[in-house]
Amino acid sequence: MELTPTALALLGLLLAAWTAGAVWLVIGSLQRARAARAARSTVRRLSRMIEDSPAIPLLVKTDGKIEGPDRLAAWLGLARLPGYLSELDGGDTGLTEFDLEQLRDAVRRTQKTAAPFRMVVTPRGSEKSLALRGQLADTAVSTGGAALVWWFDFSESQGELARLRAETARARNDFAALVGLIEAAPMPMWFRGPDMALRLVNSAYVEAVGARNAQTVVDEQVELVETVDGLTAAQVAAQAHERDLPVERIVQATVGSQRRSLRVSDLPLGEEGVAGYAVDIEEMEEQGREFRAFRAAQRSMLDLLSVGVAQFDADRRLAFSNQPFQRIFALPASTRIDPPQFERFLDLARDKGRLPEVRDFPEFRSELAHWFTRDAPHEDAWTLSDGTHLRIVAQPMPDGGLVLVAEDRSEQLALSATRDTLLRTRTATFDSLFESLGVFAPDGRMQLWNRSFPAIWGIPEEFFDEHPHVDKLLDRISNRLARPGQRKAIGEVVRAATLDRRQMGGQVMLSDGRTLEFAGVPLPDGNGLLTVMDVTDSTKAEEALRERASALEEADAVKTRFLANMSYEFRTPLTSIGGFAELLQSGVAGELSEQGKEYAGAIVTSVARLSKQIESVLDLTQSEAGLLPMATEEVDLFTFTTQVVRAREDAIEAKNLTLDLRGDRGAGSVMADARQLGRALGNLLDNAIDATPDGGRILVALTRRKSGARIVISDNGEGMKPSELARAMDGYRLGGEAGESEGKRGLGLPLARQLIEAHGGRLEIQSEKGAGTTATVLLP
Repeated sequence: MELTPTALALLGLLLAAWTAGAVWLVIGSLQRARAARAARSTVRRLSRMIEDSPAIPLLVKTDGKIEGPDRLAAWLGLARLPGYLSELDGGDTGLTEFDLEQLRDAVRRTQKTAAPFRMVVTPRGSEKSLALRGQLADTAVSTGGAALVWWFDFSESQGELARLRAETARARNDFAALVGLIEAAPMPMWFRGPDMALRLVNSAYVEAVGARNAQTVVDEQVELVETVDGLTAAQVAAQAHERDLPVERIVQATVGSQRRSLRVSDLPLGEEGVAGYAVDIEEMEEQGREFRAFRAAQRSMLDLLSVGVAQFDADRRLAFSNQPFQRIFALPASTRIDPPQFERFLDLARDKGRLPEVRDFPEFRSELAHWFTRDAPHEDAWTLSDGTHLRIVAQPMPDGGLVLVAEDRSEQLALSATRDTLLRTRTATFDSLFESLGVFAPDGRMQLWNRSFPAIWGIPEEFFDEHPHVDKLLDRISNRLARPGQRKAIGEVVRAATLDRRQMGGQVMLSDGRTLEFAGVPLPDGNGLLTVMDVTDSTKAEEALRERASALEEADAVKTRFLANMSYEFRTPLTSIGGFAELLQSGVAGELSEQGKEYAGAIVTSVARLSKQIESVLDLTQSEAGLLPMATEEVDLFTFTTQVVRAREDAIEAKNLTLDLRGDRGAGSVMADARQLGRALGNLLDNAIDATPDGGRILVALTRRKSGARIVISDNGEGMKPSELARAMDGYRLGGEAGESEGKRGLGLPLARQLIEAHGGRLEIQSEKGAGTTATVLLP
């Protein structure tokens, strides 16, 4: 179908219109997207401005729901902002009940009347002062009559106001206290106006002049101080006022009913007048007497000190010296009667060899005499010819005298030298140890270390010269640890040794493959010692030993299983051999000759003996593997033991032995597997029979104990050495002659021990060469 030109034109116009519409839609979408991004940016900026503003908004709706940032919850001490206004009281945090009630009333009033409000609250457990300003929220913020509350933190302003109020109250209290102090002062005090007339007196003044009250003194102008040299007290005060200088004098006055000396002071106060007060100096005299008594007591006390003290007066004469001073300088007794001058004292001390040896003694004496005129104390160290070390302190006195203190520090210096030696010895000891040592103070700083400590961590020694903190040290060694998290374990060990005063330890592995073992030890001086050792070789050896032990255990288990399986496998053909030998012996296969019958009997005997040995091996291996079947029942011990003994009558009679069975029914009963327990006792009894020579004696004794039963089997045979007994208990054959009985070799003793232990008992064997053997079985 062909299109006309008109149709093609219309089609082109339609496509152009569609394209223009699509372009217009795209442009509109882009403009709306830009507007949305601008709106979101504006919202984020406004939100950020609100978050950073010093005020926090809180929107309270009419139903009590609240909206606001979590920063307000932090101000109120809450974990998060609740959903309702009533939940702002968190019990121990948030607003108090009173403040919350006031806030609710104000919010309701604002919601109803649109009236703004202001109030101040203080959250529980906080010193913040929060100012609240509430108003009705704009409809653009929230519709329905919600209230918008702005919260301000004005703690600093509130604190400043509180401080000013406190200072005002303190000033008011100080003024009141000052007035009260003047009124309650024990000394007379008064105030004169510009005309030098009395205007104010305190109670002490009234009491001193014997008036009724202060008003009477002021009205009658009663003076405390009498006229002296034709000048009244008012005239002297007028002179002080005119000169504007304080006047102080000592006068006699009648105070109460006594005549006393007073120190009277008149103090001009500018145009206001003159203030005065009087001090009773009689008390000062008493204090002077007390001071003299105190000085005498002090000198007596100085005699008891180990430090020499001497005092020279203004004339440089020795006024006092205690006994240590006289002993240090070897002063003669005549100095107490005729005190010498300072220069003479030096001459006497030099004669006794109590001064340092100097080349020019007159010059030296002249230098010491300048101590009297110094402005500050002078300290010197003297070394005498006999090795005595003196510390001399010269203290010039205000009156021109001198106090001389002499301390014999010879012992202290010797102790200091000893201490230095010990410190050097300790340092040398530290450096010679194989362990790496570091001493940390309670504040975490490193105090001491030996040469191995930097080397073991691979840190330069210069790093330790500044005595680094333990945290800085851990930061330095973190990159050398295979697991950097282990640095915390080292820090805990140091903290436990220094602060908790307890010992801890641990291990860390370095990135180079080394293993370090460390331990923290508290020291008596409050520091903590960190010891570090390289245990790489021992750790590797330990791992190798553990692997070897595991291999040995596995091999032992394989051996046990092998023996158990092979014991079962041995029993089947052995039973067949024994059966065929008995058939041959009975003549089933034809009559045998006498020699054939003898051979068949030897086969049956050997099979019986081999079966017994295989059964012992089986029971022993099962017992060691914990697989031995036990059918426990109540066994009467005396009857049971008697049966075991009677089963061996032939062997006992064959060797003409004497067997003494001691016991009765009082031995009681035990819970045991009769067959296995019989084998254990039988093996012990067989060993005793085999070890006892012909005509010997065997004792079997049964006794009842509080916690079980005891069976003793003893013989007077040849006995065993300790090494032989150990080998017998391990199942090895004991050495002996070729004709030695078979009872002293094999698995008899190990099997007996295993069977008894399987019953919860214990086997004890004592043997002495030439004296016999005693086996004790203890059963629960």
